[in-house]
Amino acid sequence: MTWPAVLTTSWIVFEYIVKIIAVGVVPDNRKPGSAAGWLMLILFLPIVGVPLFLILGSPYIDRPRERIQREANKLLAKGTKQVPDYPAALEPSAALASVIGLDRRLTYLPMVDGDNEGVLMSDAESLARMVRLVEGAQRYVHCEIYIMAWDETTNAFFEACAAAVRRGVRVRVMMDHLGSRKYPGFKHLGRRLSEAGIEWHLMLPFLPLKGKIRRPDLRNHRKLLVVDGKYGVMGSQNMITPDYESKKNDEVGRRWHDVTVELTGQIVMELEAVFETDWYTESGEELDYLVYRMPDEPAPPLGGKTNAFQLVPSGPGFHTAPNLRLYTSLIGMATKHVRMVSPYFVPSESFLDAITTACYRGVRFDLYLCSSDQYVVGRAQESYYEALLEAGVIIHEYPKPELLHTKCFTIDGTYAVMGSANMDMRSFGLNYEISLLSARGNMLDQIEQVIDSYDAKSSLLDLEQWRRRPWTRKYMESVCRLSSALM
Repeated sequence: MTWPAVLTTSWIVFEYIVKIIAVGVVPDNRKPGSAAGWLMLILFLPIVGVPLFLILGSPYIDRPRERIQREANKLLAKGTKQVPDYPAALEPSAALASVIGLDRRLTYLPMVDGDNEGVLMSDAESLARMVRLVEGAQRYVHCEIYIMAWDETTNAFFEACAAAVRRGVRVRVMMDHLGSRKYPGFKHLGRRLSEAGIEWHLMLPFLPLKGKIRRPDLRNHRKLLVVDGKYGVMGSQNMITPDYESKKNDEVGRRWHDVTVELTGQIVMELEAVFETDWYTESGEELDYLVYRMPDEPAPPLGGKTNAFQLVPSGPGFHTAPNLRLYTSLIGMATKHVRMVSPYFVPSESFLDAITTACYRGVRFDLYLCSSDQYVVGRAQESYYEALLEAGVIIHEYPKPELLHTKCFTIDGTYAVMGSANMDMRSFGLNYEISLLSARGNMLDQIEQVIDSYDAKSSLLDLEQWRRRPWTRKYMESVCRLSSALM
């Protein structure tokens, strides 16, 4: 047998061995849609599929991060042992109590009281609020934001942080490495922070030359600020100009629209717990600022600005997808009306089933979306529209070129959820996220007002008109949908 024949035969045998192994390995502990997508890629294009699977195939993080998350969970369980699942004044229904208990079992964080100091839709007002809080800081400032850039818009915030350091305040900030590095000024950001006396760390750093290697598409997508353990801010807003420092975005008038909420009271401790865990993960430094109110201390009555809040962190450190389970559970509770806003909508099978099942039960479901700024995600998102419309979902499209970056939803005019998580598979499994569940207070009304403002600008998507889109577009939707399953 000639050498070319030997090599060809060896390659064929090797290829079949790889495919046989893949059939047994890929589906292990993986969602069916994801397993099918990976297997199709490996079986048809093994030379591409196998390396990609080895790099991107596991949603789990490295062992040190797993260990730190387990340690944090134990500390949270111990520190909140005396704190009940929810404030006594809440008197939740059996269904809500079950959801609260679910969230606590998955994240170790109870539902506590807290004050809503205001939901803001304006990036400028939100940034000004954060500057004000930092200017009043006396002990520490903790800031964790996915995309962070020191530019003309955010300069006031960083100058306030530098001034706080000069007053003796400890300022700690974190930003996602790959999420932030593509924006102008990132190369010098660390130096500028250090010169200002601000302690900083990259989240999920990908630095192969320094031995920091991980799955490159994992992200810490959280956005939060904690000041002195008394004041907190969270939501969907990044620390960057509203056009994301893009000349093209500026020329076409594309701006990101977000919401943030300022919080005081017990709920700030849960934001602090998330920050401390992430800081320990990236720096190795343990912080201990958590002080929950004990049960024998008086609690404020619920209503008005005082809400019952529960923070739900999620991400690769949690193998139970807490945010997905929270969302599907709340949708399952709905009897009248669900209103949901998300810039990216690429649902898991269970999430899609929860939505369509609610519609078939007679629940009105309004879904507010926008044209994606990412081609693959946009086409994958559109591949779900027909099934949603057929089930009775009312799809509202936010007008181009603006980008609706808010992530929130309300249930039956009774409960509200907001935070950093999109309604997609990436936010359910690959990104570190935080979501805030609210009951018995005014945050619901303010979130409803936010959605009302989006409703006034949006147009409805018609099923029959949608079905008439070109076959080439349908084809690309299917291809992009398959790629989304690989996540």
